[in-house]
Amino acid sequence: MKILNIVILVCFISFNLQAQNILDKQLNDSLTAISNKYASVGRVKVENIEADAKSKSLVIKVSENLSQIPLRPENVKRIYDMLGKILKEKFPGYSILCISDKMSIQELIPNFYREKDFDQLRLFKTSSAQLPLLTNLSKPITIKNGLENRHIALWQSHGRYYNQKEGRWIWQRATLFQTVEDLYTQSYVLPYLVPMLENAGATVLLPRERDTQHHELIIDNDDEDNHSRYHESTDRKNWISMEGGFANPKKIYTQGENPFSMGTYKSAQTIDDDDELSYAEWIPSIPEEGYYGVYVSYKTVENSCPDARYTVYHRGGQTDFKVNQTMNGGTWLFLGYFNFDKGRNKHFKVVLSNYSDFGNKYVTADAVKIGGGSGNIARYPNEDGTIPNFKSSDSTNYENSKIVPINLYPPTTSGYPRYTEAARYWLQWAGMPDSIYSKNKGANDYTDDFQSRALWVNYLAGGSSVLAQKAGLGVPIDMAFAFHSDAGTTYNDSIIGTLGIYTVSNNDGKSAYENKYSRWTARELTDLIQTQIVDDIRKVFAPEWTRRGLWNKSYNESRVPEVPTMLLEILSHQNFADMRYGLDPSFRFTVSRAIYKGMLKYMCFNSGTPYIVQPLPVSNMRSKFIDKNKIELSWKASIDSLEPTAKSEAYVLYTRVDGAGFNNGVVIKNNRVIIEIQPGKIYSFKITATNLGGESFPSEIISVCKVNNNKPEVLIVNGFDRTSAPTSKVVDPKTGGFYFDEDPGVPYLNDYSFIGKQFEFDRTKPWLTDENPGFGASYSNYETKVIAGNSFDYPYLHGKSIKSAGYSFISCSLASVLEGEVNLINYKMVDLILGKQKQTNIGIVKKELKFKTFPLALQQHLSKYCLGGGNLLISGAFIGSDFYKENYINTEERIFMENILKFKFKSKNSILGSQVKMLNSTYTQFDKADIQLFTEPNEVSYFVESTDAIEPAANGALTICRYSDSNLSAGVAYWGQYKTCSFGFPFETIQSEKERNRLMSSVLSFFSIKSVK
Repeated sequence: MKILNIVILVCFISFNLQAQNILDKQLNDSLTAISNKYASVGRVKVENIEADAKSKSLVIKVSENLSQIPLRPENVKRIYDMLGKILKEKFPGYSILCISDKMSIQELIPNFYREKDFDQLRLFKTSSAQLPLLTNLSKPITIKNGLENRHIALWQSHGRYYNQKEGRWIWQRATLFQTVEDLYTQSYVLPYLVPMLENAGATVLLPRERDTQHHELIIDNDDEDNHSRYHESTDRKNWISMEGGFANPKKIYTQGENPFSMGTYKSAQTIDDDDELSYAEWIPSIPEEGYYGVYVSYKTVENSCPDARYTVYHRGGQTDFKVNQTMNGGTWLFLGYFNFDKGRNKHFKVVLSNYSDFGNKYVTADAVKIGGGSGNIARYPNEDGTIPNFKSSDSTNYENSKIVPINLYPPTTSGYPRYTEAARYWLQWAGMPDSIYSKNKGANDYTDDFQSRALWVNYLAGGSSVLAQKAGLGVPIDMAFAFHSDAGTTYNDSIIGTLGIYTVSNNDGKSAYENKYSRWTARELTDLIQTQIVDDIRKVFAPEWTRRGLWNKSYNESRVPEVPTMLLEILSHQNFADMRYGLDPSFRFTVSRAIYKGMLKYMCFNSGTPYIVQPLPVSNMRSKFIDKNKIELSWKASIDSLEPTAKSEAYVLYTRVDGAGFNNGVVIKNNRVIIEIQPGKIYSFKITATNLGGESFPSEIISVCKVNNNKPEVLIVNGFDRTSAPTSKVVDPKTGGFYFDEDPGVPYLNDYSFIGKQFEFDRTKPWLTDENPGFGASYSNYETKVIAGNSFDYPYLHGKSIKSAGYSFISCSLASVLEGEVNLINYKMVDLILGKQKQTNIGIVKKELKFKTFPLALQQHLSKYCLGGGNLLISGAFIGSDFYKENYINTEERIFMENILKFKFKSKNSILGSQVKMLNSTYTQFDKADIQLFTEPNEVSYFVESTDAIEPAANGALTICRYSDSNLSAGVAYWGQYKTCSFGFPFETIQSEKERNRLMSSVLSFFSIKSVK
């Protein structure tokens, strides 16, 4: 009987264990299925169920990865419904509380997605009582529902650093797929994300150099021998010299040396009388014409002026700023990018006055920095991997450290442009204490770098309403953001995708910031941004884009800051499938816009203000003469299918005259404007759309010029709007990558993330080290160079040559022709710019190709124009080859090419060098001087890696030039019922303006003659 009872007990226990296992599997399977519909978080498990029979309640503790999905009212309800359904038989009538990462899942729903019961401790706010750090007084718009008065700290991951163990400067990540993370993340942050945030009204602070200009000028009152010049004038209030300012007495700086404590600064009492002002002026000696970032510095003192007035005089006029000197003193403050002429010119300068709306305050003046320059922070090489020689202002004594003799092992700088370097070096150059930029006292630059970025955030915020109890620069930082790309690979061409990281517990284990707000608000920030990124990518590019988890992990960059901070891993730079999207400029724009929108929604919701997203750029730019010296400009607003608030309410017209810079713009209420111009000058225009949320990116640039003669005006049509990634493909299961020589793509404006061509195409080669990274490995011969891309400013370049030939011109975008807003028939001569336009796929999903050289509507317009007796100039690298797909051309397009344009396609890749030779022909109007093209990456112009060979296709069509190294026909002129002149290379890639002028003059002369001599 006893044995029988034992057997029954064992069977009962076994049955219950089996039943429990079945229940656990059912719960785990259901939780996993639900969770992975929202994010890729792996298997979700129930860790514990606590039942209270008295209160009839269940507490279900679930693995942390359930908290990593984006929790919303609808999926929280779905989870509870599922739990109740599965458990109702065992626990009838019990209430259920589901816990993950020590929080109930309903508590993890962001405030933004709730209708009520907001968690007030997560509505992080800064004090709005003080003036913002920086205000652009020349900006012609007012922003009320954007990021006005916000201060955002963000950074673009890593940078080049000094490796003490190896005794050399290296990248922090592997050189893969033609880039390296140290530069790759800049290709989002600098051209897209920062301008978007600034266009929404925010002040953005970075711990790395943001100007890619290789030159740098320092103008300072302590430097009397500089080619540049500091000058001051005094009226009622004197400038007084004070100790403790910036000076630049050294070519290089070593550990612990702070240039912001090596000199003096000037101080003057403020007044509110415009007639009795004192001024400080910084007049630069610019080494070469171009765009330069302008930084100012000053000292924050007792009674500092909250509205110091700076003016930058540049080629586009003058731009006025108001700087709140009660904060951010003793470092560089970035004002903006400005165009300057070469040399020293009193018309180009930075000026500070002692005017203020506040009485009895003090304005201070220190150095001005213009341009990015090269790294000047030097590191000592190690003899045997020990700690290098250092000086510490923190007076820390390392008894066991080995001091390397300076004269035996001299310090070295990176030798690279400063924008490539890690934050640790910029922060030293920018006057941060060495306790911020070098927590390890110079022993390990790698850890110093990632630690310094977080410490810098707190130092910025120290003394403000955000971090009142700590010393710092007093800037009320609203949030911080770390932009990274992750590592990792897949072998089936699947996407690794986007990961968001935040940290609830700080270094002291606290889950509240110093200003008492809950650190869980960082999860809400991370959720909103990651959600926006993934949603937008899926809608625009890749429905299969992977959303990874929302990680509450202890990363230094998200743990240390005392403000809401997100660390983003946008994709895997090591994974080919991710990078096929990640190298595309339009993808970078969309991702950056999504990040900006996520930040906007988070901060506006926290402050209780409605948000409005800045509009998209306008399209269909067009111009026409309506009188002798009057033109009409018109354009179209763009519809943002992803964001209903991003509607255009007004526009800003920016104007450039001849080669000067653009002015500060004027507001235009509708989408057309009449402008009076002076004869003989080239006017260029760009438009932005605005609303109460901010300002869009600029349109393409169109140009016009009226020459006082009877020659017909030329219409320039800009058909080159392509930006794209390099050609990528999987050749076979073991081979693939980016094929730069086949098509390097077209950067947006310029590219500073390209390091060199990919050379390892074997997909089976594994990563071994960062310098032996296997599949995707790339050369690094361009890692210090800025590569020119599509400037969207080619009507001006063509127009200069047209004006030189004595003709007036106007210009328009291709879209305005395709949509019938511009009628080609109205013009005797048309110059069609096709640049590197060609059909291009984005990413890995085969969608409709973009950027076709001759879309059907254009073929129809050009056919009508030519057959009506027009004169057509066409130039572009793919004007023949883009008709073909896998060596096939349909009959209609062949007829258009050969019967209308009067050429036939011979071959692509027709140029090896860079020379085009002009020929003797019946058409004697063409100058015989040879032409040199840009055929290698450079900083001046986009280049052509491939050009089309085209041949005459009709009587009256003749070859007028050939590629020197192949002797293939490069250009065809036709004279019959109408005239055409077609070039298989882009006109704008001709290196010399003199050569461009000669060729354009020849073409227009050919169009103008009535008979062959």
